Amino acid sequence: MKQSKLTILFVIKLAKRNKKGDCPLNCRLTFNKERKEFATGLKTNPDTWNAKLQISESDSLLNSNLEVIRSKIQKAYISLELEQDNFTVQDIANKYLKKPGQDKTYLIIYYNSYLKKLKSLIGKELKESTYRKFEYVGNDLKNFVRSKYKKRDIPLEDLKLSFLDDFDYYLKTKKGQKQVTINKSIQRLRKVVKVAYAEGLLNHNPFLLHKPKRVRKVVTYLSVEELEALETYEFKLPRLELVRDLFVFSCYTGLAYLEMKGLKKKHIIRNFDGKLWIQMKREKTEKNLSIPILDKANDIISKYSGHSELIFPAYSNQKINAYLKEIAVIVGIEKNLTHHVARKTFATTILLFNGVPMEVVSELLGHSSIQITQDYYGKIVQKKVGLEMADLTKRLKK
Repeated sequence: MKQSKLTILFVIKLAKRNKKGDCPLNCRLTFNKERKEFATGLKTNPDTWNAKLQISESDSLLNSNLEVIRSKIQKAYISLELEQDNFTVQDIANKYLKKPGQDKTYLIIYYNSYLKKLKSLIGKELKESTYRKFEYVGNDLKNFVRSKYKKRDIPLEDLKLSFLDDFDYYLKTKKGQKQVTINKSIQRLRKVVKVAYAEGLLNHNPFLLHKPKRVRKVVTYLSVEELEALETYEFKLPRLELVRDLFVFSCYTGLAYLEMKGLKKKHIIRNFDGKLWIQMKREKTEKNLSIPILDKANDIISKYSGHSELIFPAYSNQKINAYLKEIAVIVGIEKNLTHHVARKTFATTILLFNGVPMEVVSELLGHSSIQITQDYYGKIVQKKVGLEMADLTKRLKK
């Protein structure tokens, strides 16, 4: 709702003249056709008070004090405008007078101040991509508060555990986000609120007992047959051949898009075993990667490694994924083919299905902990065990 203009007027109270002849000055606020008047604690001589100009013609100190009051009221008014859509003249007066309960810390304002701190750490101990993720959550949070509460902001102390359930529902229904994305957003919001609690702005952590909703992890990967069909297909279009090769390369190295894109000649070294390895840092976790280069991956490196320091030609992830959908149709792969499927194929078809231990898979993928690897690929291992046992059963019957 569009707010009307705030009017600030200093009014002399002639009926309360003291022995010196001075009269008290009140402050009268007018906003949305409502008035609120309160004492300023200041006095002036009515003979030298210019009501039209709102100044004393003989007391410069009084005029300075009145200007300070006017400035503080304007500041309170602007603060309320930023915090909420609807407020009254009484709210403005309370904000200025700092009545109990009015000097609160607000959620969106605090979140934005946290963002400023994060921004100053970019390039020092924080990546810009990490900052952007918190920024996206801040934008969703602002829109949610406006949608749910019809305000621009709400006090931190009003937060309850149910706030996260409502935020979850909003992100799911209004933004169309998947549960895994929502869980990450809530995780970042909880971190900010936890910092507010640690700073003493809350007397308890309202989100302490929150439990993330479970996400059913479906790992999409290519089978041995699908991977072979993709590798051996002869494409007529050079762009499809290139994208196929980039995908297959990641199937045999497990490199995510950013690492594959940034792979340089200096990252390929001859290791202690006399064989070629990829050694670089993973963009997402900054963990050191050491990956032995299998023959098929080495063939692709040799195919594209020219005069440039970068091994592969530059292609955006969006364009690669668009071409992979085209490739899937041509080859007859009935799966949602994206570049990330190559990384999953490396972990499953290339490693786990060939008996590589889970801890080695975790190390090669550059996961920050083996628990992450187990959460994603635990069922794949169970499937492999089931297949082996079924094969064993057949052999025992012979």
